Amino acid sequence: MANSFSSLHYHVVFSTKNREAWIREEIESRVWSYLGGVARENEMKALAIGGIENHVHLLLGIPPKISVSHAIKLIKGSSSAWMKEALPGMAGFAWQDGYAAFTVSQSKLMDVDKYIRNQRKHHRIKTFEEEYRAFLKCHEFSFKEEYLLG
Repeated sequence: MANSFSSLHYHVVFSTKNREAWIREEIESRVWSYLGGVARENEMKALAIGGIENHVHLLLGIPPKISVSHAIKLIKGSSSAWMKEALPGMAGFAWQDGYAAFTVSQSKLMDVDKYIRNQRKHHRIKTFEEEYRAFLKCHEFSFKEEYLLG
């Protein structure tokens, strides 16, 4: 459609299955690059990607023709298959079934980008579970504690 514009950005968070520490520091740059490549190949923009051993954060620009759930399915499915095949010792790797996605306004993109790029520093203070719980509460999601465990 002519003269249609959108600025749809999401802070997406998901973990490894059972919060297991699969994403070692020596492979994380390859994983982040691959996640960004999947986004790019599917007409998304990965503005920032980071995380630690048991989870990942993405700041994604997603076009309106792709639903958030489909975008995440593409990213998780492709990266999981690649990690199992391309990275040594990753044959049993899997992402968790769910995810969290939060909208991000243009005025907050730089703050979220900085937050994502500083995950190692951030997680010296707060665990992933504490971080995830805080995000869900901040955005007023109701959730069951047992789902936060794996």
